[in-house]
Amino acid sequence: MSGFDSNPFADPVDVNPFQDPSVTQLTNSSSDGIEGFNPFTENSKLTNPAQTTIPAQIAPSQPAVLQPSVEPSPQATASAAQVNLLRQQEELERKAAELDRREREIQNKSSGSTKENNWPPLPRIFPVKPCFYQDFAEDIPPDFQRTCKMMYYLWMFHSVTLFLNLLACLAIFTVSSSNGVDFGLAILWFVLFTPCAFVCWYRPVYKAFRSDSSFNFFFFFFVFFIQTAVYIIQAVGIPYWGNSGWILALSVIGTNNAVAIIMMVVAGFFTACAVMAIILLKMVHSKYRRTGASFQKAQEEFSQGVFTNRTFQSAASTAASTAAQNAFQQGN
Repeated sequence: MSGFDSNPFADPVDVNPFQDPSVTQLTNSSSDGIEGFNPFTENSKLTNPAQTTIPAQIAPSQPAVLQPSVEPSPQATASAAQVNLLRQQEELERKAAELDRREREIQNKSSGSTKENNWPPLPRIFPVKPCFYQDFAEDIPPDFQRTCKMMYYLWMFHSVTLFLNLLACLAIFTVSSSNGVDFGLAILWFVLFTPCAFVCWYRPVYKAFRSDSSFNFFFFFFVFFIQTAVYIIQAVGIPYWGNSGWILALSVIGTNNAVAIIMMVVAGFFTACAVMAIILLKMVHSKYRRTGASFQKAQEEFSQGVFTNRTFQSAASTAASTAAQNAFQQGN
């Protein structure tokens, strides 16, 4: 019959759940494996050959390495200190030489000794005497002598270029009579700009380096900037301006090639003058920043120079006395 024929009120049969064959088999195998495991042996395996252990792969770790602090060796420290001492010694020697030079200048001025002008170097039998005194080794500090000499060479190159410009304009005048204006202006530029360049921008930079004058530095920068612009205009060569520049030289190529070559050479000279002027302007400016000059010092030097000028003092006293007399006459 079916399962419903059993007596539900009968005593239950004692059933041990742990007597199940599947459970007993599993527990026996587990206990055998635990008993055969020895954790202190290298190749410990369970007694059950069916079970295998997969060793965990551990990534190799590298120990943290601290970068040792690199300390300079005693020799490197000593050499650096020696270089620093040599630099300081050179600076002190330069300042000492500058102080000695200024002291000699003060002594010469106090003793009343005047230096004889030596430029331009003219023969003694010549009726015109030199107008300026120039000595780079005595007047200019060693740090500024090279720059000052380069400015002097630029002025000489400037004078030669203006003379060649005169010859080039004469050559084009022989080819075309309409360019007589260029020849006349070229004569004027040579006669006018040669001495004016010497007085207006070379002598100021010479005196600025000689006496560390802020006023002369600023005057030089103002005039020489205009001179650089003039060089660029002369190199361009606008017709009928008296300059043998590129435009005027190229316009003569079809007419007379020989004259065109001469004018192109002069145009190259003007271009070289412009390039050298820009380079020297930057060089003088870098030297100026090292001297400690300033616009305030330039104002003070200008005011002191004006008030200590004898011509200005005499003119001021004459004007004051005239004004006082006029006021007294009007009062009476």
